[in-house]
Amino acid sequence: MPYNEGAYKASQKYKASNIKRVPLDLQKSMYEEIKAHADARGESVNGFIKRAISETMERDK
Repeated sequence: MPYNEGAYKASQKYKASNIKRVPLDLQKSMYEEIKAHADARGESVNGFIKRAISETMERDK
């Protein structure tokens, strides 16, 4: 299914209302370590970071 202008606008509207980007600076060596860890578990780096944050917050309750 082609990505049309209406779908693009809807996606942008959703992102503006519901998504907050958080810049994260990492040393290249740390990024590569995180990427290897995530890849080994079939996750994206973004998914791994989100899961790590969620699990840490749950543990810290």
